[in-house]
Amino acid sequence: MKLLHGDCLEQMNTLPDNSVDAIVSDPPYGISFMAKKWDYDVPKVEVWQEAMRVLKPGGHALIACGTRTQHRMVVNIEDAGFEIRDVVSWIYGSGFPKSLNIGKQIDKCNGDPNRLEKFTAWMRTTGIKSKEIDEITETNMGGHYLTASSQPAIPTATLWAKLRPHIAIDIPRWVDELVDRIEAEREVVGTDTKARSTSGNSALPTVGGDTVYKSWDITAPATEYAKQWEGWGTALKPACEFFTLARKPLSEKTVAANVLKWGTGGINIDGCRVEYQSESDMSSARPQGRITQKSSQSGVGAVVGGINDREQDHSEYQPQGRFPANLIHDGSQEVLDLFPETKSGGGNKNTGNRKGIFGKLGAGNGDGIGGDKGSAARFFYCAKASKKDRDEGNTHPTVKPTDLMAYLCRLITPTGGTVLDPYMGSGSTGKAALKEGFDFIGCELDEDYYKIAQARITNEQNQ
Repeated sequence: MKLLHGDCLEQMNTLPDNSVDAIVSDPPYGISFMAKKWDYDVPKVEVWQEAMRVLKPGGHALIACGTRTQHRMVVNIEDAGFEIRDVVSWIYGSGFPKSLNIGKQIDKCNGDPNRLEKFTAWMRTTGIKSKEIDEITETNMGGHYLTASSQPAIPTATLWAKLRPHIAIDIPRWVDELVDRIEAEREVVGTDTKARSTSGNSALPTVGGDTVYKSWDITAPATEYAKQWEGWGTALKPACEFFTLARKPLSEKTVAANVLKWGTGGINIDGCRVEYQSESDMSSARPQGRITQKSSQSGVGAVVGGINDREQDHSEYQPQGRFPANLIHDGSQEVLDLFPETKSGGGNKNTGNRKGIFGKLGAGNGDGIGGDKGSAARFFYCAKASKKDRDEGNTHPTVKPTDLMAYLCRLITPTGGTVLDPYMGSGSTGKAALKEGFDFIGCELDEDYYKIAQARITNEQNQ
């Protein structure tokens, strides 16, 4: 295990060529948290070039990103020389909507979006200086009351009472009216309560293992324009993130040759299969009969003595589970509700048009084996978030579940291999890598998060 404190580009320069087997990382997304602002500051191409240098030929990387900047992340990874192999979607139910309520914003400006600029334009005619305003009001708001466009503001009634006597020119009535009615008063029509994090930095519903609840007023729009735009917003509820699956180009002519030389080049299919939820679930996926060569005319595989199941045909049925997919979910009820209820199992009887070929699959029809009811989520791996991750003193606002990172490490890392995380954060990948029996190298610039990661990963190592 090697934990490096500092800029990842500089720290990776100290690592030898072709020395790590896999890269699993949750780097900055180029979006400041809680959507206060965002930009394209995802890790630059040079970072991924250096990461690829230390990765063995054929080695894979799984790099997380959010929906708004995923395209920038993928382009940089690809421009560094990686082959883009797939994108793994992580679906979760804990995302907190960061949408602006347009109706409320209209009421905040009292139905007049230009009133702030109107006030500040008049204030500049008074000749009063920003420094004077700061001294009189004992604030740092002078620049906001005088500015032309950058964060204009109107003083509160209390601050205006201090400032007004120092204005040397006649004050129009409309100026006092703007101050008296900074915001349109909205009527309180109810209250709402939801689980929130006390840290103010996380959308996760628990802190220290305890659920925290916060109540706030539900208000009705006050101005006519606010009534028109009430219920309109600026963003959707976040419910998924993406892990780009990339591979360093092979050094050998074939995957088999590359695996034999470097131990890298493939992904661990059987080690990451999705477990069946019950005996009937497993039975419904078990192939019946023998699937023959596909017909050149119809493109449909003929089946002898059983059914032509799409899953059986393509995922190579194994008793330990279904073929891993490029979708992972957290098992929350909110996510499970997104999946339809299904009943897998038997196939329709032969209609006689094509001898030996069954038609569209049905539930409990024909000579099938009987179905298994349940959410279609059972076809995908479930990485449930653990309360323990937060109980370890972890204050990182975007921490990923350890189970998720463990599954991703297992998917692309050969037995006994080394996982690199250039953006270690609070150490979930490192903890997960050790849990899976891998070695780990992590880099982190932030000192506080580095210390948290060091404590979590060391604790995992000592268990």
